[in-house]
Amino acid sequence: MDNHRKRNLTFLTIGLIFMLSGIEYAVILPTIWRYLQILEAPSYFLGLGLSAFSLTGLLTGPLFGLWSDRRKTTKSIILFSNLFEIAGNFMYFIGYSKWLLLSSRLVAGIGAGAGSSIFGFLTRSTRPDERAGIFAAIMACRQVGLLVGPAFNLFLRLCDFRLGPFVVNKYTSPGIFMCLLWVLLQFVVLVMYWDVPPISSTEGGTVLVDMKQEEDEEEVPLMGSDDEPANTYRAVNSDLSETSITSENQSAAATSNPFKNFSVSREFLREEVVVLLTAQFITLFNQTALETMVTPLTQRYFSFGELGNSLMYSLCGVEVILGFFFVRWLSKKVSDRAMLASGLVICCMACIWCLIFLCNPRGGYGWELSAFIIGVFLQLLGLPFVAVSQVSLFSKVTAEKTQGFSQGVRRSVGGVATILGPLWAGGLTSNLYIMLGMMLALLIMITVMTALSYERLTEPRAVQCAQNSDSGG
Repeated sequence: MDNHRKRNLTFLTIGLIFMLSGIEYAVILPTIWRYLQILEAPSYFLGLGLSAFSLTGLLTGPLFGLWSDRRKTTKSIILFSNLFEIAGNFMYFIGYSKWLLLSSRLVAGIGAGAGSSIFGFLTRSTRPDERAGIFAAIMACRQVGLLVGPAFNLFLRLCDFRLGPFVVNKYTSPGIFMCLLWVLLQFVVLVMYWDVPPISSTEGGTVLVDMKQEEDEEEVPLMGSDDEPANTYRAVNSDLSETSITSENQSAAATSNPFKNFSVSREFLREEVVVLLTAQFITLFNQTALETMVTPLTQRYFSFGELGNSLMYSLCGVEVILGFFFVRWLSKKVSDRAMLASGLVICCMACIWCLIFLCNPRGGYGWELSAFIIGVFLQLLGLPFVAVSQVSLFSKVTAEKTQGFSQGVRRSVGGVATILGPLWAGGLTSNLYIMLGMMLALLIMITVMTALSYERLTEPRAVQCAQNSDSGG
């Protein structure tokens, strides 16, 4: 199998990983509220349950990223992290008490930390000009999971039997269902995932190691071995081998330790990085706050049950998927920073709409439902623009050698947001003015920051010059 096909199968496997994370979210979120009520949990446990998953994810993300940067591998990390997803979902299935349910989300969240390694791998395996499109496709896979998940809920809600000492019903079945899916994914990763080098489009699909990316060179083992295939990390074109020997020897020490001369303050306290990390925090804080608010809100105003919420999330998934594919197409024509600014403006409009029409709904059931649908539509419309652009920009303004760790920091910032968002909204479901007012204030702040730092929100000039030189050649 050539490296081009391995690369495609690896990207497909990454898409499946993200799709399963979306399915897990979609089958658990519509039922966890009633599940906790049955276990006699107080209302604030909803926020704790949703935040627990993010807590362990933000703690393990940088660790998994550091692991991938040093070992230059992600396959073993994915296989290891998936074990926690399997264990966590099985604990959710058991669900004897509210504390076990909370612990199950903590354990499953450890597995989510591998996302930083995956984004680091994608950064090292793609060119800057194609990165936004690939990120959009991968993120769309999670939305596909959010879309497919409610369809699984349609038959999971019919479960009513015993499996040995365990009760399988519409509240426990999502746990055992996701446990089985993560087990199946282990076999898919074993067969279809490779840590392959990037592919140069200028050679008609021929695999070339980018000489500018030292991290793609194989580390020199302590003891020689003939077991490793020669083409795993090597360029197919043998003409490059002689010219690369000198640079390999010179950079051997740096390659073995990508964090040599690395400074946290120099890397993360730059203006453009601070803006992007702030955008990551605010958008995820607002998104998870709204997601936490939606289920109690639809129950209170529209009498939605598990079926109604599942159908609602399914329709939301369709919109977001279309949005991601639109952004994928748009990324070839519009800069990342322009997409970021556009997305923030849309999110501000959505929050203003919700403040006006949802905090004190009037006009009858039909108008209230219409106002709710418009508010959700606007909120989801801006999400793909902000999500894709800030991830793509972040990968370009931070060092590629330590991309796994940097992506772990970015995801940890997002993890803090996904913890605080549900906690903030969970206690304010009956006071939407305060909840939405704070969200709007945060959005206005990051919009102003983006406008003031607009000129700096671009990839380094050296990278742009290299791209122009390659395209000109």
